[in-house]
Amino acid sequence: QVEWLKNEEPIDSNLDENIDTRADHNLIIRQARLSDSGNYTCMAANIVAKRRSMSATVVVYVNGGWSSWTEWSNCNARCGRGWQKRSRTCTNPAPLNGGAFCEGMSVQKITCTSLCPVDGNWEVWSEWSVCSPECEHLRVRECIAPPPRNGGKYCEGLSQESENCTEGLCIQDKKPLHEIKSQNIETASDIALYSGLGAAVIAVAVLVVGVTLYRRSQSEYGVDVIDSSALTGGFQTFNFKTVRQGNSLLLNSSMQPDLTVSRTYSGPICLQDPMDKELMTESSLFNPLSDIKVKVQSSFMVSLGVTERAEYHGKAHSGTFPHGNNRAFGTIQARNKATYIQNLSSISTTSELKTTAIFGHLGGRLVVPNTGVSLLIPHGAIPEETSWEIYLAITQKESSLQPEGTDVLLGPEVTCGPSDLAVSTPFALTIPHCAQVNAEHWNIHLKKRTQQGKWEEVMSVEEETTSCYCLLDPYACHILLNSFGTYALIGEPISDCAVRQLKVAVFGCLSCNSLDYNLRVYCMDNTPCAFQEVVLDERLQGGQLLEEPKLLHFRGNTFSLQISVLDIPPFLWRIKPFTACQEVPFSRVWCSSQKPLHCAFSLERYTPATTQLSCKICVRQVKGHEQILQIQTSILENERETITFLAHDDSNFPAQMGPKAFKIPYSIRQRICATFDTPNAKGKDWQMLAQKNSINRNLSYFATQSSPSAVILDLWEARHQHDGDLDSLACALEEIGRTHSKISDITETETEDPDFNYSRQNGL
Repeated sequence: QVEWLKNEEPIDSNLDENIDTRADHNLIIRQARLSDSGNYTCMAANIVAKRRSMSATVVVYVNGGWSSWTEWSNCNARCGRGWQKRSRTCTNPAPLNGGAFCEGMSVQKITCTSLCPVDGNWEVWSEWSVCSPECEHLRVRECIAPPPRNGGKYCEGLSQESENCTEGLCIQDKKPLHEIKSQNIETASDIALYSGLGAAVIAVAVLVVGVTLYRRSQSEYGVDVIDSSALTGGFQTFNFKTVRQGNSLLLNSSMQPDLTVSRTYSGPICLQDPMDKELMTESSLFNPLSDIKVKVQSSFMVSLGVTERAEYHGKAHSGTFPHGNNRAFGTIQARNKATYIQNLSSISTTSELKTTAIFGHLGGRLVVPNTGVSLLIPHGAIPEETSWEIYLAITQKESSLQPEGTDVLLGPEVTCGPSDLAVSTPFALTIPHCAQVNAEHWNIHLKKRTQQGKWEEVMSVEEETTSCYCLLDPYACHILLNSFGTYALIGEPISDCAVRQLKVAVFGCLSCNSLDYNLRVYCMDNTPCAFQEVVLDERLQGGQLLEEPKLLHFRGNTFSLQISVLDIPPFLWRIKPFTACQEVPFSRVWCSSQKPLHCAFSLERYTPATTQLSCKICVRQVKGHEQILQIQTSILENERETITFLAHDDSNFPAQMGPKAFKIPYSIRQRICATFDTPNAKGKDWQMLAQKNSINRNLSYFATQSSPSAVILDLWEARHQHDGDLDSLACALEEIGRTHSKISDITETETEDPDFNYSRQNGL
């Protein structure tokens, strides 16, 4: 008896008319179909034994076919010459089993011309008309020189003008016209006179009340600033009154100042707002002061943007100035909350965000520490017996890419190079972003800077293309590329529901005035590199992180952002009037161009004995998301408890070369590629591998690669550089049905493999 097997299953020609098993035991497939791909085996049996032939592999390939063209897009130029484009995809059908990819262009562009708007303009006035019975004549003009066209603006101003035509000699109601007008003028003059007197009385009353309240507030302190010239800046001398009796906290007037000690101090502003007229330093409560000369740049301490700085030159006692201004950056108290994921102590103090390493044929990984930016060079991307020096850098100065309209720069501008090198297989570039990923609300583009300094669009994330591939994760974008250069992600909001994720962090430090405590609230892009920039700035200013940062969903609905300080202990602390809440316009937040938004608040203790601060920071978008940060801290460093932050600290390994840079051992990777690159009739090939790894879009890109499975695994390596979740990959392989055990079972049979020990260390 002779029978045929397909993939180890018997073939019944009675059930499939396309297959014919002849009497001479030959197998004939009448018409090739995709389902006919597989391994065919002939088996002969009698009462003595069975014999099997060698398996014959049949591969039915499918050549790709173009889909229909999309509609032409709108002209990209609002005025003048521009272009339109349309596209098609190689999905009708998609190439399978090594079939040829579609030939021809996937995108077509044509030129177009948009009519420019023309604003209207007035023609010259007409001649004056005949004088009317009302003693007036008029003239007219029309907006026809030229008339508005194509949406242009209409002319501004009046189209008709009239005036008296008798020079006041015309008679109305038996009175000369000039007498009637003079009576109206006298009435208007009386009204203006009485209004001015009333306003003057009100102004005097407000001034008296203000002076009374001011003097009452000054009575709580024993030192008054007599010279008000600090309001005008420059070097001015401050004199102090004799200390009032009965207050032990005031200056000791009996002590003479030490004029032999001279000190120069640079730091945050020491002056309060001129409204309070109070000047106190840390030891001014107990020690005498000589004349102090202050050069003030700004006396307004609650500000938006970069903190104002001032220079101080003076003669004072050696204990006059505050200590610990260059305090080291620490961590915060846990207060039974989840520990924050960023390890502040691991953040580098260097200002250059650049990493360089030499890579060879074995490939490797390059990381800019604590920024979320990384570069994966696959095994075999660089020719054998060749080594390249490759760098990865983040642009720290203001980006040359200026988004148009409401477009947003979603992440850092990243450069990898040298730009003249070419790799044989795609490398993976990971760039963090701050968008809440939703194709209905965002249209995200990848742009590249040319050698001439201009930016050109590489692709849209949702676009089907074979030149490169973009995979958007919730917090990062993984890009497969064949050429080095400078890249950036631009987000185009499609609707008002587009969300830009902001990280809200609160820092605090003591002011030069020992009674003051400064709170600085930052709203920055939710990317590691943006947070690192803020931490480095605060480290220079002596700031301390007071609370675990929180995530704010800022919508593109044009509503502003409000930041306020709430629940300040009334008898321990106070804040200046009208400064407890600050509002930031929508455009300042949405189009910040990667610069962190910074709001500062100045709190004042009533007595030096107060060392604990408890309050709330409310950050909310009008008609949007709100976050409350509970501040509970000690303002003294030696009393502040600290915790250790848990983080993916990659500062110790900015570059990894060879097998240790990859989570999947090379021998296992080869087996996976050999298994899934081979076509299978049941669909258990690289397409199923992509689907199990959540890669469901633009599969034609992988079909053009020499080893689609290898590129899919490279993308997996880029996405799992921190967790290295090999168990999930093994489960995906089991679901496909190509493996019967996890990858760890495979490695147990390879004890002689050099990758074995490494795989055991990584949890395989």
